[in-house]
Amino acid sequence: MKVMVLGGGGREHAVVHAFSKSKITSELHCCPGNPGIAKLAQCHAGDPCDPQAMKTLCEKLGIELVFVGPEAPLVAGTADALREAGILVMGPGASGARLEGSKAFSKQFMKRHGVPTSDFDLCTNLEECKAALAKRSAPFVVKADGLAAGKGAFLPESYDEAVATCRMMLEEQKLGTAGNLIVVEDYVQGMEMTVLAITDGETVRILPSSQDHKRALDGDKGNNTGGMGAYSPVPWVDDAFMKKVTDEVLTPTVDGLKAEKIPFCGVIYAGIMIKPDGSLSVLEYNVRLGDPETQVVLPAFGGDFGEVILACAKGELADIPWPGAKLVALGVVMASGGYPDAFEKGYPISGADEEIENTFVYHAGTKLNDRGELVTNGGRVLTVVGLADDLPTARERAYGRVKKISFEKAHYRNDIGDKSLKR
Repeated sequence: MKVMVLGGGGREHAVVHAFSKSKITSELHCCPGNPGIAKLAQCHAGDPCDPQAMKTLCEKLGIELVFVGPEAPLVAGTADALREAGILVMGPGASGARLEGSKAFSKQFMKRHGVPTSDFDLCTNLEECKAALAKRSAPFVVKADGLAAGKGAFLPESYDEAVATCRMMLEEQKLGTAGNLIVVEDYVQGMEMTVLAITDGETVRILPSSQDHKRALDGDKGNNTGGMGAYSPVPWVDDAFMKKVTDEVLTPTVDGLKAEKIPFCGVIYAGIMIKPDGSLSVLEYNVRLGDPETQVVLPAFGGDFGEVILACAKGELADIPWPGAKLVALGVVMASGGYPDAFEKGYPISGADEEIENTFVYHAGTKLNDRGELVTNGGRVLTVVGLADDLPTARERAYGRVKKISFEKAHYRNDIGDKSLKR
């Protein structure tokens, strides 16, 4: 089967890697891809957020199955255009993508369908923000309604800082139109985890559990990032807990989409806070695989990923045996110095191409310069993954591999996996 993956980050490199090992794949393509992906798939220039351009490209190449990686093309309606052309697609249409594309829509959706989440207020001006903040105490939670490339959620420590954050979005337009509507919500204390599930709109299947590390620095200090590392599966997550997540979060979500006549074939990513009393609170939905969670979930997964995605795209997910996790994977993000704030690009990368057993290096912010050298080209540059039968060994292999890779001002956390290893 001719398969196209849309996107060019670490998540897409992991997806391409999984498809490259699938028995369904005869030809593998990616748009736009990156230097790591180019070793596994034919890469094409283009903008995945341009629905008509993607339709034209896929028709020209005779693509039979498309996996849409990032959220922006889904919100833009790329999946809709491809389906209209008769191509099988993994990824929701624009109506389903609102679960991620609009924080306001997703919070209201959760309330309508009994999915546990924190109380919230929607604010369109600074006075409304001040009133919503005055009802709450620090730390505050302030989010932009629209897509902000993972940088639209804030946890101000004081009322004044929270007001300044709202002003930055509403009046200074620092996040563009994404910040025209603001969600102010209750802070939820607890342990955060990610649940990734796939659905064809009827059947839901949970991928291996994972835990992301959002803060830039060790000990969960520093600014929020797109994610500095992850591991999968999470040792303390058992079948009983996953049943609770399915019953309280995933099933009501899929039933709610059906009730609102929103077709949905794709990924439901639930960011969940487990409160000290064991109850759940959904922080947010995404409608695509997480990054860097994908880079550990897919290597840990015991099945043929391509077969699973094909079955899902055809509406036949119920017919596929579900193996769950077979191995343990831990991934460490190597980022540019200064990330998630200002950082420099163009530093040569050494040691990333060496093949070492039970490790993978997934490219994200990389490119080839004019001299054909691999250089840094983004905030999160690489995700370095160790694979093993247990978490300590996976961690050892990942960090061992990290130490063989270098670029100027490289930054990474040293404590990925500690939360479970020290429990």
